[in-house]
Amino acid sequence: MSLNPRLVKESFAVVEPVADKAAAYFYGRLFAESPHLRGMFPPAMDVQRDRLFNALARIAWSVDSPDGLAPFLCQLGRDHRKYGVLPEHYPVIGRALLATVRRFAAEIWTEEIEAAWTAAYATAAGMMIEAAEADAGVCPAWWTAEVIDHERRTRDIAVITLRPGQRLPYLPGQYVNVQTPRWPRVWRTFSIANAPRPDNTVRLHVRAVPGGWVSTALVEHTRIGDTLTLGPPVGTMTPADSGRDLLCVAGGTGLAPLKAIVEHVIASGRRPNIHLLYGARRANDLYDLPDLLRLESSFPWLRVLPVVSDEPGYDGMRGRVPEVVERFRSWAGHDAYVCGPAPMVDETVRRLRRAGVPPACIHRDVALSEF
Repeated sequence: MSLNPRLVKESFAVVEPVADKAAAYFYGRLFAESPHLRGMFPPAMDVQRDRLFNALARIAWSVDSPDGLAPFLCQLGRDHRKYGVLPEHYPVIGRALLATVRRFAAEIWTEEIEAAWTAAYATAAGMMIEAAEADAGVCPAWWTAEVIDHERRTRDIAVITLRPGQRLPYLPGQYVNVQTPRWPRVWRTFSIANAPRPDNTVRLHVRAVPGGWVSTALVEHTRIGDTLTLGPPVGTMTPADSGRDLLCVAGGTGLAPLKAIVEHVIASGRRPNIHLLYGARRANDLYDLPDLLRLESSFPWLRVLPVVSDEPGYDGMRGRVPEVVERFRSWAGHDAYVCGPAPMVDETVRRLRRAGVPPACIHRDVALSEF
């Protein structure tokens, strides 16, 4: 088999405009050949189809950059353990994938393209299987965690404290997939809002999204004593020990991973100056401000700056967070961490780069949209 990145990209470019149809066809083929696999997936497949195609797009467009693609594939393989994916499942998945690309790229399909996709999938599957098998001897596929505190901060936001039954190894800034008993096989991602603690507890900041299965269950129906299931921690927005001062820019529940990073820096004994800009539409939406002010009072190098955009009478800093970041001061020489809604993150990063902050010093993440 010959791995030909050009042919993979050219054929995927034909499939990409009909992503929804292609993803639906893929799962139809997969479940027709192996009906028993349907039980591994959630009842509603819309989010699953999006995740499939996002992953496929990343693989197809990065197939000629193995060094950059390998960490993603290894993490994907490790993460798939929580679904119960085994090595023997990969061949049937590969057949369904090849049939899908062949169908939707039929106008340009050749034996050479088929060989290129076969080689690309074999390489990707091999990395995922190897990573999953290596991980199996080190940590569980998932963790059960007891809810030990549930605090409703606003109408739609809850701060939930969990105690996993086994130690959950993670880095500040990472997130976990969460499954509730109310919705088996439906996993959604939430950032961990604290640095690792001796008592192994973790906090989640959860906003209930309209129509959101898991987020609504966590905010409105979860109680102390309930048990949740957590997948392995993932994510790359982790603290860099560069010695530079820090700028943290949070929108909404995008605060969670940034708070974990700030806690980690404080516990490390380092004394960089930290500016945390914490944005919301209204003052009442600054759900974690009292905790942040307590943190600020105990660490003189931390400055917490709440920003409100849609409340003209607010007696404090007003405006859209990206604009406030730009006009506040120069951030050259800082490490910047940005998390929140995608438009806010994109605009903040653009303004930081325009102001001269090097891309390598900007660490970004999009606040995870839950359902």
